[in-house]
Amino acid sequence: MLERAHGIVIRLRPLSETSLVVHWLTAEAGRIATVAKGARRPKSPFLGKLDLFVAADLAFVRSNRSTLHTLSEVVVVRRHDALARDLHVLAMAAYAVHAVELATEPDTPIPEVALLFDCFIRHIVAHPPAARSVLAFETKLLACLGLEPDPGETSLPSAGRDLLAMLLDVDWPDLPGIEPDPAAARLMKPFLHGFIIHHLGRLPSGRAEAFGRP
Repeated sequence: MLERAHGIVIRLRPLSETSLVVHWLTAEAGRIATVAKGARRPKSPFLGKLDLFVAADLAFVRSNRSTLHTLSEVVVVRRHDALARDLHVLAMAAYAVHAVELATEPDTPIPEVALLFDCFIRHIVAHPPAARSVLAFETKLLACLGLEPDPGETSLPSAGRDLLAMLLDVDWPDLPGIEPDPAAARLMKPFLHGFIIHHLGRLPSGRAEAFGRP
């Protein structure tokens, strides 16, 4: 049976000389993997539609034997070509993918995570790279999982607790207007580092690059 969803391409890899495996993050089906048969052929209906971080409406047939489903249709809704022109922004997006993959199970819908990821990608494409964007993503991802730190129960100083509360509550359009206290921001990064490892078992790869360190 054909299923439909709205998703973002988070990974691509060749399956054969003519086909691709496309990993999506969707609100309706969760994190799924699909095979795009013939996608690498010159006359494929998928040609030009399957790139990293493309947002699209898709249709797929769910496999009864594996977690690799068959992609049937793709209608591109939005591209993020700017990611390819800024390596720092691309590193931020890649880190978000690693974090989502670590925090979720395949084929398990968590609509809040899909919405958060979509908002984060749109935000980093539209604004200069900033540490507050990564910190906001981390705190909001933990909140989506029901694991957010309680600002009133942390060992952070007052400025750090205030920043944590702000990051949890702020809407993405308002985030550029926040100028965190530098000392609070420096404390927040290692605090979330330890908090993520405690709850997720390890740190998603690429965090240093997301903050701008090679």
